[in-house]
Amino acid sequence: MEYIDTDQAAVTASEPDIEPTAAELNAIETEMPVILAQVDLLDAQITVLDRPVAELDARRIRRARRKVLEARRSLAEQVRNLTTGVGA
Repeated sequence: MEYIDTDQAAVTASEPDIEPTAAELNAIETEMPVILAQVDLLDAQITVLDRPVAELDARRIRRARRKVLEARRSLAEQVRNLTTGVGA
């Protein structure tokens, strides 16, 4: 019988790679409104998993979906504005 060993070096970060870089932190901060909106939507969807959807629940889910779409649109505009000035 052969044992299968995992390569720990491949899956474990080395000491200098543990903390995120400044660029990664900035990217997370930029995307944070989208992340929070998605968390709100997920929370609204989880709430109705084990019960029938009431009118207030449906409104909450619709409101959360609109919030996600708005956050994504805003992020896309920010990215477009940043990239528009680069090649001009």
